[in-house]
Amino acid sequence: MSATTLHLRSECKPLEHRSALTPATTKALLDAGYVVYVERSPERIFDDSEFESVGATLVPEGSWVDAPTEHIIIGLKELPEEDFPLKHTHVQFAHCYKNQGGWVDVLSRFPRGKGTLLDLEFLTDETGRRVAAFGYHAGFAGSALAIQAWAWQLTHPKAEPLPGVSSYSNEGLLIEDVKKWLAGGSQKTGGELPRVLVIGALGRCGKGAVDLCIKAGLPKENILEWDLEETAKGGPFSEIIESDIFVNCIYLSSSIPPFVDTKSLDSQIRKLSVICDVSCDTTNPYNPIPIYSINSTFANPTVPVKVEQDPPLSIISIDHLPSLLPREASEAFSSALLPSLLQLRDRKTSRVWQQAEELFNEKVATLPH
Repeated sequence: MSATTLHLRSECKPLEHRSALTPATTKALLDAGYVVYVERSPERIFDDSEFESVGATLVPEGSWVDAPTEHIIIGLKELPEEDFPLKHTHVQFAHCYKNQGGWVDVLSRFPRGKGTLLDLEFLTDETGRRVAAFGYHAGFAGSALAIQAWAWQLTHPKAEPLPGVSSYSNEGLLIEDVKKWLAGGSQKTGGELPRVLVIGALGRCGKGAVDLCIKAGLPKENILEWDLEETAKGGPFSEIIESDIFVNCIYLSSSIPPFVDTKSLDSQIRKLSVICDVSCDTTNPYNPIPIYSINSTFANPTVPVKVEQDPPLSIISIDHLPSLLPREASEAFSSALLPSLLQLRDRKTSRVWQQAEELFNEKVATLPH
């Protein structure tokens, strides 16, 4: 029986520095008898040489397209927006199972090429919990950028947009910067620090958002932690517009009343100036923040929201926030994913991969004919 071959592709999304495999998890796979090809990448936080030194075979960027059909292609974010049929098994986040914009075009490429999608977002253990997720670092990074945007608005009152941001080589450097942003912003408020409302605070993402606030030095009384109990009555919520920053960290699976809407933003009591929609369900028809329609990017982190009165309001809607801390985020995610990856050679009998393939087939069956 030939060895199972994994092919780590280079990410094509701008400023995406994360990786589904790290040198450490690659070595573990190689030691277990897998063959691992790693595409050279100019963006990945790990140097090509780090993979080569553990025994992986380096191949050209983009070579997955011509790889043998039996190779399993592993990546994180979306594939390039092409139309050719996909013949491989792909392990990635595809963002096409919840009727997101363009989902038909994305999903239909797999059955047309007799390929398979094993979506990382829907790999779950026996209890239904995701086996690996970037949620913690998404919330952590989201809170950090939200605080920067809050401070930027106060120190640049002419509504200049927040300039582009870059990734950090480690968490300590990010925390150091956030503390500086808080100090600069509070100088304009007479020493008052922002009030931050986190919804989804009990999940991985929410925990990351709250931890950033604490590590940055925000007092506990300035951090409001909400979850299902607090939102059960249905929004819009006045507590959101009475806060300076709102960080949305929920996992959206069904229609819910909006947390905030255009009408609620017109309130005289609004202090809200920054929303970070970490969940980033921008094109989801159930989006509980229906006041914007485009994603922001690291190059242009904020999207302005039209409001009738001060303060100005900006939304951060970056859909790969963990790339702000790519090394830590990749190491945590890949380590959590490794036990499942080690079952890939037996995926026809492995519960986690069987379930992923069954879900893929269910979603393909919903494609319009």
